[in-house]
Order: sequence, then C-alpha cells, then structure tokens
Amino acid sequence: MEDGKPVWAPHPADGFQLGTIVDIGADSLSIEPLKKGKTFLAAVNQVFPAEDDVNKHVEDNCSLMYLNEATLLNNVRVRYSKDKIYTFVANILIAVNPYYDLPKLYSAETISKYRGRSLGTLPPHVYAIADKAYRDMKVLKMSQSIIVSGESGAGKTENTKFVLKYLTSSYGTGQDIDERIVEANPLLEAFGNAKTVRNNNSSRFGKFVEIHFNEKNAVVGGFVSHYLLEKSRICRQSKEERNYHIFYRLCAGASEDIRQKFHLSSPDTFRYLNRGCTRFFASKDTDKQVLQNRKSSEHMKAGPLKDPLLDDHVDFNRMSVAMKKIGLDDTEKLDLFRVVAGVLHLGNIDFEEAGSTSGGCTIKNQSSEALEHCAEVLGLEEEDLRVSLTSRVMLTTAGGAKGTVIKVPLKVEQANNARDALAKAVYSRLFDHVVTRANQCFPFESSANFIGVLDIAGFEYFEHNSFEQFCINYCNEKLQQFFNERILKEEQELYQREGLGVNEVHYVDNQDCIDLVEAKVVGVLDILDEENRLPQPSDQHFTDTVHNKHKNHFRLTVPRKSKLSVHRNVRDDEGFIIRHFAGAVCYETTKFVEKNNDALHMSLECLVSESKDRFVRELFENSNNSKDVKQKAGKLGFISVGNKFRTQLNILLEKLRSTGSSFIRCIKPNLKMISHQFEGAQILSQLQCSGMVSVLDLMQGGFPSRAPFHELYNMYQQYMPPKLTRLDPRLFCKALFKALGLNENDYKFGLTRVFFRPGKFKEFDEIMKSDPEHLAELVKKVNKWLLHSRWKKVQWCALSVIKLKNKIVYRTSACIKMQKTVRMWLCRKKHKPRIDGLVKVRNLKTRMGRFNEVVAGLKEGKQEMSKQIQGLETAIDSLMVQIKCTVMTRIDIDHEYRALVTRSEQLLIAMQNKKKEEEERERLRRIEEEMEREKQRREEDEQRRKQDEDDRKLKSEMEQKRKQEEEERKRREEEERKMQVEMELQLQAEREEDASRQTVLEQERRDRELALRIAQSESELIPEEAQSDAGLRSNGSSVPSSPERAAGPLVQATKAAAGAKKYELSKWKYAELRDAINTSCDIELLAACREEFHRRLKVYHAWKSKNKKRNTETEQRAPKSITDYDRSPPVNTASQQNPAPPIPARQYEVAMNRQQRYFRIPFIRPGDQYKDPQNKKKGWWYAHFDGPWIARQMELHPDKHPIVLVAGKDDMEMCELSLEETGLSRKRGAEILPRQFEEFWDRCGGTLYLRTAIESRQARPTYATAMLQSVLK
Repeated sequence: MEDGKPVWAPHPADGFQLGTIVDIGADSLSIEPLKKGKTFLAAVNQVFPAEDDVNKHVEDNCSLMYLNEATLLNNVRVRYSKDKIYTFVANILIAVNPYYDLPKLYSAETISKYRGRSLGTLPPHVYAIADKAYRDMKVLKMSQSIIVSGESGAGKTENTKFVLKYLTSSYGTGQDIDERIVEANPLLEAFGNAKTVRNNNSSRFGKFVEIHFNEKNAVVGGFVSHYLLEKSRICRQSKEERNYHIFYRLCAGASEDIRQKFHLSSPDTFRYLNRGCTRFFASKDTDKQVLQNRKSSEHMKAGPLKDPLLDDHVDFNRMSVAMKKIGLDDTEKLDLFRVVAGVLHLGNIDFEEAGSTSGGCTIKNQSSEALEHCAEVLGLEEEDLRVSLTSRVMLTTAGGAKGTVIKVPLKVEQANNARDALAKAVYSRLFDHVVTRANQCFPFESSANFIGVLDIAGFEYFEHNSFEQFCINYCNEKLQQFFNERILKEEQELYQREGLGVNEVHYVDNQDCIDLVEAKVVGVLDILDEENRLPQPSDQHFTDTVHNKHKNHFRLTVPRKSKLSVHRNVRDDEGFIIRHFAGAVCYETTKFVEKNNDALHMSLECLVSESKDRFVRELFENSNNSKDVKQKAGKLGFISVGNKFRTQLNILLEKLRSTGSSFIRCIKPNLKMISHQFEGAQILSQLQCSGMVSVLDLMQGGFPSRAPFHELYNMYQQYMPPKLTRLDPRLFCKALFKALGLNENDYKFGLTRVFFRPGKFKEFDEIMKSDPEHLAELVKKVNKWLLHSRWKKVQWCALSVIKLKNKIVYRTSACIKMQKTVRMWLCRKKHKPRIDGLVKVRNLKTRMGRFNEVVAGLKEGKQEMSKQIQGLETAIDSLMVQIKCTVMTRIDIDHEYRALVTRSEQLLIAMQNKKKEEEERERLRRIEEEMEREKQRREEDEQRRKQDEDDRKLKSEMEQKRKQEEEERKRREEEERKMQVEMELQLQAEREEDASRQTVLEQERRDRELALRIAQSESELIPEEAQSDAGLRSNGSSVPSSPERAAGPLVQATKAAAGAKKYELSKWKYAELRDAINTSCDIELLAACREEFHRRLKVYHAWKSKNKKRNTETEQRAPKSITDYDRSPPVNTASQQNPAPPIPARQYEVAMNRQQRYFRIPFIRPGDQYKDPQNKKKGWWYAHFDGPWIARQMELHPDKHPIVLVAGKDDMEMCELSLEETGLSRKRGAEILPRQFEEFWDRCGGTLYLRTAIESRQARPTYATAMLQSVLK
C-alpha cells in the first residue's frame, strides 16, 4: 500500500482486475481499480500481488515471480491474445480453444520440429506432451498415459486427435493401420458426439485410446475403451441441443434408396429428434444439396447451423469413407443404418389407455405405421412387438406352480418407459458394436508398451445437475486424486534431479469425498443400488436415505444451504449438495433411480434376442448368455449403471497407475464459442475445476519459482561492473547470492537452475534493482566474497597438489599391482584349461565318497561294486597325472572328463538300482512279515475268541453245577432236618417209655423192699416169690428189653454206620498216616487216613489258636470267611444235642471221584486289616482242591512276594478244611477255570516249587503232582 504497487483483485466478469490497496480492514482490503471505477472491498485471501510488467508472459507459469491463480490467469490471457494457446504449469499443458484454425500450428513441419526434443526446449505444444510420453516410454520401458480433460467445447477431442496424429505420423510403420487409427475417430464421433449448448461437437462418452508399440517402438495397433455413454440423450434433449450426430447425418446425407428402404424423412417427424434442435449443420453450398423434404420446418425458417468443423451432409460421406477404410463392407454399413432407423421409428410409437377393465394400454392407431416400420427394420414380428411393449411377462418363484408365466398389462407411463428402455438398450449395444469393430480394424499380435490417451469430460456443474453430472464429477474426483499424486511425484523427482534435498511436499487429499460416493453400504452409489432393489423404489426415499446416512458429513448438505437461489428452491428430498474439490454442486435426484437401472424387462429382451435379423440378434447375444442368471437373481442381482461405471473407473485408474502420465487441461475461452474473446471469470472457474489452482498450492509448499543460471546472468549483468560480468553464469549467481546474504532457506541451488520459495524471487529482484549506492556496496560485498572464495580455492589447490602427490605414489604402487595382476592373468589364461580341468576332476574325485556310502549300504554285490569304484578312482588319478604332466587342450580334457563323468554316472545308477532292488526286496520281506504277523494276530484273536467262548461255556457249566450242588445241599439238609425231627420224636417216645418203665421198676423195687421187710418174719416165702417175680418180669412185661430193639430205623442206621468203621486210626502216629496217604492203594484206607489226618490238623490248629500269645498275630492259613464257615451258629438246641451224623469223608471222596476244582476269593491278612482300612492292599487267595482236600494253595498281595504251598510239604500252613466245610462251592463267582489258576501258578513260580517238592519227596500224591510228573517224563 505504501509503494502503490498494483495487485490483482476479484472481478465478476474478468476474474481479476488490477488495482491498488487504499485501506486495510479487519478481514478485507479496499481496492481502487487502476482503470476507472469505484473502490470496492475484497477478502484478504482473494487479493494477490501482481508482476511489475503485467503484459509480460512466460511459457511456464512457474517462472513467474508470484505464483498464484491471478498471475496464472493473466499469463494465459496475455498468451491467448497473441495466439499462443498453449502454456505450461510445470509439466502440465494448458490448452485454450482458439475456435479458428491457426496457420501451421499443426503442420507436418511442426511435427518434425518437435520430434525428439525435450520438454521446455521449444514453446508449449500438444506435440511436446505427445513426444515426451513417447520418449518416456522408450527410455523407461514403461507404458504412458495422456489425460486430456476439460468441459464440453474446450477442445478435448481435437487435442486427442492431434496426439494420435503426432504419434502415428512420427512413429508409425507407414502402413494403413496408422491411417485406420486416425480414421476411427470420425466414426466414433458420429455415434457418440452431439450438439450441446456449450459445444457443437461434444463427446457424450469417455474414451481411452491406446496406441500400441512393438519392441522397436513402432506403432503396431490400437485399442479403444469407452465409458458412460449418455443414454438419456437418445430419448430426450433440451430445446437447443441435438441427439447424436448419426441420426441427422443419416437423414441429411443418406441416398434415396436407403431413405426409401428404411422409411426415413425429416428430423422433425421423429419424436426422439423433434423435442430438441432439428436443424442440420451445413454451409451455404451443402445446404443447397440437401433436398427440401429432408429439412425440418425449423431448418427452413432459421437456416442451417454453422460450424467450421461440422457439416451433416459432408460428414455422412466422410463417415462412409471412414467405414470403408476401417474395413466395414456395404452390408455391415447398412446394418448399422438400419438399427439407427429402427431406434427412430421405435420412438414414434405412442400409447393410450385401454378401454377394458384390465387397466392396461394399447398402441394408438396413428402409430401403427411406426410400429410396422420398426418391426420391419429390426427383424421383429409386428404383433410380438406390440404385445411386448404393452405388457410384460413375469415368472412366479413361489406359490402355485413354480415357473408359471404371468402376463402383466402395462400402464401408459410404464409402456413409454419400456419403449425408451428398449431404444437405449438397442443404441447402447450398437455403440458397443461400433467400438468393437473399430478395435478390430487395427489389431495387433504382440505389444511391448502403449501410449493411452484419455478423453473424458471434466468437472461439470449447471443449474440443473442430474445423474450424468454426478457420475462425471465422481470420475473427476478420482482423476483429481490421481492428478495430485502424480504431479506431486514429478515435482519431487525434479527436486531430486537438481539435488535440492528438500522434504516431501504434502497436499490436501479428497479421499473423504470419494468415500462418500463409493463406500460400501453407506456410499451414495450403494444406497442408490439398494433403492433400485426395493419393490417400489422412489427418488425421494433415496434422497432421504442419503441425508440420514450422512447427517454430519462435511462434504454433503441440503439444497437450501446453496448460495444460488435456484438451488434453494429444491426441497431436501429432491436433491443434495456435494462439496467437490472444484466447488459445491447441487444434484437434483429426480430420475436418479430410473437412470441407474439399465435392465430391460424379460419380454423385450427375449423379443429382441430372437430377432429374425442376424445383426440385431448378435447385438444382444451377450445379454442372452446371462439371461438365465438374471432371471434367477431378479431385482436383487441386477447390475446398475452406477456400479458398472464404478467398476470401469477402477479398472481405468489401475491402468493409469501402472503407466507414466502426462496431463493436458483444455480451457474454453467463452460460452459463445467464438474466437478472440476471453471471459476471465469463466476461464478462472475452469482452471479451478481442472485442479490447476491446487497445483499452484502444491508448488507453494516447495520451490515454485525457478530460473536457469544463464537467464539470471542475462537479467542482471547490466547492473554489474565488467569485472563481475566476466564470471561464468553459475559462479556469477553464487557470488550474487552470497554477497546479498540471503537466507539459505529461501532458495536452493540446483544443477542447472536456482529455485526460490514463493515470493522470494521478487525480493531478490528488488535488491538487484535498488539505488546505485546500495549497488556499489553490493559490488564490494561481491568482490570480498570473490577474494574469500579465491583464497579458499588457493588453499584447496595446495591440498589438491598434496593429494595429487599422494595419488601419484598410490598409482605407482597400483601400477605394480596391475602388472603383477596382468602377469598372473596371462599365466592363468595360458594354464586355465588345465586348471579348470584339474578342478573338475578333483571335484569328481571328491564325489567318490558318495559312491562308498552307497556301496556300504549294499548287502549283495558289494565286492564287485568296490572293484568298479577302485577302477574309476584309478582312472581319475591317471587323468589328473596326465593333466599335470602333459600339455592337453581344453577339448581333450573335456572329452576325458565327460567320459569319466559318464562312467561315474553309470556306476552310480547301477549302484542306486541295486540298492533300490535290495530296498524293494527288504520292503517285500517286511510286508510278508507284516502279513504273517497279521495272520498270526488274527489266528491268536480267533484262538482267544474261541478260548473266551470256551471259558464262558465252562463258567456257565460251573455256575450250573454250583447251583445243582446248592440245590442238592439244600435237599440233603431238608432230609437231614426231617430225619432229625423223626429221631427226636423217636427219642422222645423212647424217653417216655423208659420213664414209665423206670417208674414200674421203682414201684417194684419199693414193693420188694416192703415185701422184704415184711417177709423177715416169713423168710421161707421170699426165694420163691423172687423167682416168680423174675420170671414174671421176663415173660410178662411188654417193654422191649434192649434199646436197639426199641429205637427207630434211622437210629439203627446211624449206629450201624458207626459200627461199620473198619479201621481204628486213633492210635496211629502222624508219620504212619502220612506214609499210608503217600503209598496206600486202598481207596477206603486212603480216605480214612486223610480224614484222620485233617481231623488231627483241626485239633492242632484249634489248640494252637486257643493257646496263642495275647496280641500276637498268627499266620492265617485261609480267608476268615472259609475258616469261620463250619463254626456257624446251631439251628436249635435239639439239633445241637442230637446232631445228624455227617457223611464220612472217605465216602464223600469216593463219591466225588477225586474231582479237580479251583477257587479264588479276596484275602486280607489280619495284620493289614487295621493298617489299610480302605482295603487298598487287598490280595487274592487261590486254592486247588483235589477231591475234598486242598492240593495247592497260593496267596497274591500287591506289595509282597506271592506265597505258594503244596500238600504234603506245607500241610501245617495250608487250609485243613474239606471242600464241603469251606463252603467255597456255594460261593457265587468263587470257582475259576483251571487255565486261570495254572496261569497265575506258573507266573508265581508254583511249577518250579512243586517240582522241587516232588524231587525231595515232600509232596503228597495229588492230581497236580501226577500231571507234572507226566510232563517231566
């Protein structure tokens, strides 16, 4: 403000205007325009410093002193006024559309001039970007991409053409494939371009054209990918816009035969054309060539549309020639035209409400001709087309018969939508076919790399923005993110090349805006897809869902918060505002749901896919392949337009990220599309939307101002004395900067230029252009710095001389080492073959250890193999001696070596084969052994199973026998009880009879005594009476005289059994009993001896037990349950007084016939009973009874040695009771099998013990001793 220097301030029409600051407010500045005008206020952040010379222009905007959007706009304005439409911002090309032909700007001479030239050496040009991409591809061996962006009418398509033209003409092979790549553009423009309000030849689709190169970097082919064709334009356009060019060119330029064949007429007769502009593009001459019946009434009144590059009549002929050049014959050309005509006729079909109660609609009578023509050109049946347009077919998936076809009538609005959907589907598939045929015309077999040119619409915002603008701006958000990443990367690479060593420059990321659109579940595109899946989708519900999901999102808000009044009238459920990187855009969501659904209903899709016309069928055959899947998936599985576009965009960005990139930003200078008119505000908006202002912000973080050394030298040499101007430019600049004492953070010296922080270049310039006194002082400082630097140079020179001396000494020693090394190398070269051969042969010899290992593992043929190995070792040793002692060539050595190697390999293979054979035999042997073991195991299992079965049978028999014995015992006891009762009764009778007899005798005695006392006086009478009384007692008494006669038969039998005792053994000695037992052959005597022996044992043990010491533990011979068995309490007193006579043991033994029985019961010794109350030391007591008496006895305890006893040797320690007395036969589960007893008997050493007892003649003859003796014999 003090200096009065001009600044750039905002201007509504020009973008910025020059003025001076007259006052400073709190957050604004007062600006007075340099031209006439009133002072106005401007925000501080919108006012920028201006250059001293505002008419100065530079080729690279980064060369300006001040780097801001105002100086960028002014530089573009000045260059545009001088017909310089291209400007660089770093490596980004800004291209302003001139709207007229610039002479020689794109000529062949210009192409050759830019070929192979580095960027920046020539003025900015689209050819410079194309050549940079080619050179980067060639040097880096990496594919490249050129992104051409801008709004409609900015010249994207034309610049794309120039890039393709440059690449094919400069690096093509000279074949027609180069021409085909260029000629494919008019065909794509005819089907994909249209007139809009802003551009007469606007591309309504995005395309990525790839030029492929071979290994020699020559053009070999191309490929075109397209994105987001604007389908809504097919059915409706605004008043001043047209449909796609092909419709008008077909009406204007088609021959009369084609016109009659396809029933074509003027554009205003077709619904899909007459709601927009129906005028043709034509010049005065061509307008006369178009017949009057082909012109619309609007064309007749207002005349043709004018554009230097467009002429519908001429362009139709040019398009036909292009079709021929890319390989389309006349038949295919007519197929394309026929489908285009079919779309026009389809649009003329109108509907009206049906008179029936079904609620459907019918085709108007006036549309019958259009229906007929449409069915004819598309190869459809007229009636089928009529039915499919007025109804749709549904397949039931639940309820009733699954798969039932239901025909649902359509309302008028639904029929119109179905008709438009069919038209969009047919045309979009036709466009896909055109692109596919274009790709087929320049095929390539192999490609090393490619250069891709992306022509896509830039950021768009209008008063009314719909789904198309939403998708385009979403695409530009993604591209802007990619743009920021790449520009930043190139800036960093420049800093690295110049060796600045600066930190990484950061930038603001727009990922949050991208996530708002494409995030899973909550993104706008996913919410829209979910809305489409609902039974009754609506735009209002979709909009409400978006607002609810993102209430507090910074990037999204409601329309009423817009700065434009037209947007504030939009309701909250009719739209939303998204804050994009280039500005906020209000999207009206009407038709969002409809435009996102790209699917035909089944009736129409089946109808078209079954067309009689082969070409139409082929257009839909891809959709036919997935028809079944769609039918199964229904609405939940459809692929939306937004989802498809997102997928394509992600694929495109992956491809862009895998390539190098260059950027061309196309600018539209005015809305009227006329030359030499520069609308600053509108251009500034485009620069902001293209991200150029963001690039400047990025530059501000680094060193945006930069100048080569020679430019600074030329700029300031006039202010310096001749002494300083003689310096070279780099030293000159260094001297200036050092002398000025500038802060080293404000600038950096690179290899070829100096870099300045933003605004610091201006400060440096002001210092250099200051008053002469200051300049004289500056010269002194420069001289002083030069002296200092020169003195330092002298010092460095001295040091350099010393270093040089040291280097000479070092090099002398190095030369000697080199000589030594060379001599050594020559010697090695001479003897190298022999050394190599010797090394190889030695290596071969070291491998002999492996041979020895293999031989050591052999079992057969070891000696033979060892001889062969020794022979091989001898051959190796002889070859080594031969190499050492004789001069052999490399070929001879290799021949001998290969022979040895072959021999060793054969020997190794033979040994390996032999080892494999041995291993195989060993494996077979192991298998046989395993099989034998398995067989034995199965036999053992079978034997064990049989044995277990036998054991179960034996145990069952034993149990049965035990039960029978128990029953026999009970029966015998019952009989004994009955006998006891009878005996008691008999004895009672005998006692009563004896008592009566005693009474009679007593009476007789008394009578006699009385008689004797009386007869003392009559002594003569007594002898006679006594004799008579005696005779009377002997003859007259009825009482039996002897007790035997009076006893019953049981008593007599018992007395008879007792009196039948043959042997009186009570006086036999123990030795006599033992010898009789061991030697006697009389069974009854043997049994009687055994009975007497065991009776004496019982008496002995009873005496021993009675007279044992107090608290003395006695050895228990058998479990207490056995020894206590025959001490059971008496049944009653009578039975105790008169016990039944037991069966004699000898008779029992004879009866049992010496049966062998085995028993096992638990056994706890008395001493362990109190030490182990939980019975953890429980043992087992085993017994073998040979007849009624025990023959072998065994005790097993967990913590003691087993105790084995045999009859004869251990009688005093064994059980003395008979089997009947032990009661073991009546204990359930006590009896075991002989095998079980013998198994434990052998395990505990019982067999050896019994054998010892037999040999020492201590064992009593039993069944066990007899069996063992037979085995020993």
